[in-house]
Amino acid sequence: MKNKLMLAITKIGDLLLENKITSLEEEPEWKDIYLDIPSYQRPYKWTMKNVNQLIDDIDESMKAGKELYRVGTLILHKHVKDEKVVYDIVDGQQRTITFVLLLNYFGEKVPFLQREITYNSYSIQNVSNNSRTIKRRMDNLEEDEREELKKYIECNCELIVVVTDDLTEAFQFFDSQNARGKELYPHDLLKAYHLREMSQLDEQETEKVVSTWEALDQKALSKLFKEYLYRLKRWVQGNRAEELTEHNIDMFKGISVKDNYPYAQYYKGAFSYAEDFNHSSMSFVTGIQKLRPFQLNAPIVAGKPFFEYTKYYFDILADIQNNERYEGCFIKDNEIIKTLDLRKYKNGTGNRITRLMFDIAILLYVDRFCPENMSKSDTELLNRFVIYAFIWAYSMRAQYYNVGWLVAQNYIMETGNKVVNSYNIYKVINESDSPNMLLSRLSEITHPLSDDKVKAKKDKWDEKIDEVAQNYLYYFNKYNFWEEY
Repeated sequence: MKNKLMLAITKIGDLLLENKITSLEEEPEWKDIYLDIPSYQRPYKWTMKNVNQLIDDIDESMKAGKELYRVGTLILHKHVKDEKVVYDIVDGQQRTITFVLLLNYFGEKVPFLQREITYNSYSIQNVSNNSRTIKRRMDNLEEDEREELKKYIECNCELIVVVTDDLTEAFQFFDSQNARGKELYPHDLLKAYHLREMSQLDEQETEKVVSTWEALDQKALSKLFKEYLYRLKRWVQGNRAEELTEHNIDMFKGISVKDNYPYAQYYKGAFSYAEDFNHSSMSFVTGIQKLRPFQLNAPIVAGKPFFEYTKYYFDILADIQNNERYEGCFIKDNEIIKTLDLRKYKNGTGNRITRLMFDIAILLYVDRFCPENMSKSDTELLNRFVIYAFIWAYSMRAQYYNVGWLVAQNYIMETGNKVVNSYNIYKVINESDSPNMLLSRLSEITHPLSDDKVKAKKDKWDEKIDEVAQNYLYYFNKYNFWEEY
């Protein structure tokens, strides 16, 4: 039956050695349970610490005389693959693989070992390390102790199993389970929300979307939302940006398929037009470049477009943070960024905040004014903007011995006390209709620093090593934004 959620409890030995799930709510057992790890799954991340903790918990339960020990929840997506019914592990992969390694040590023939469980270098390393950990731990036990532990794991350790043939439902159940007892990252909550908006998509398309999401570096993805997109959306509206949490993620939920207000119709229509245009021959016939379906200061369309939006800005941010000469579209071999990429300017809270402000300004400029295929003129305009963005952000850094978020927020909100170049560059970008208009405005409001204002270290300010300036003040002097030098 389609879209049916099945709950069961099964012993580790039954599941991993006999390929069956016992204690189903409507049937005595299910046989031929072939577990598989789908491509969208994250790597096997458990470390030696996790493995030792699991063994300690099992050992403690056994010695306490507990007849049964529940070791967690396993969420499975049942579907047909290569004309065979398989059960993809949506949640519970880490424990499952660890139990497989334990049973393998005990000499059991585990069918799951034939599956592709080590599909990347990270997984391979952890499987190898954890296998050695298990061997060291078990080799220290007497033979009768090992046999007792083996029997307890196979016959007394149980999993709660959730089986569904609807992939979206499996993901939703996974997110609701993980939200209990611990705080999820905001981007995880957004993933769950937008998956619910994709109920009209078929499973293959849903799986493809999730695979793309999971393939992204999850720490970098979390930082994209918390540090870049959230702060940009707040600052461009003239508001302070505190911290993105589960309580203020609504700005990323966007326009639902059910929303039918005029403004919602407008943005959904614009997105649909761009999608249709980009997938037709119109761009070739008209000579118009590919239309960009997103803008940072516009509402997000919920569902699949949200995932496309995320991947799009994830890639753009990576591009502007990569200063290699022959890579990327936007920032290439920029002399200022070579200096800012020096280790000393990446360390410390003040340096990280300043660089974040600088990168966000470039991100907003690229989003608003840079086409996918940059002309020479486009590149020249971007490089001119980079100079102003640098002078703006690092004027703050140069005028303070210490920079924290209060200083940075005050600087952006124009509440800094007699601080030169304190203005909201994000609003200035957003209110400009062309690069030339923006650059003209920045030339009016960006001023040189007098020497008495500069608190940054001035020694060897003009030193270069391998043609790279070793002090960012070098560029204040070069572009005439440092008076008396």
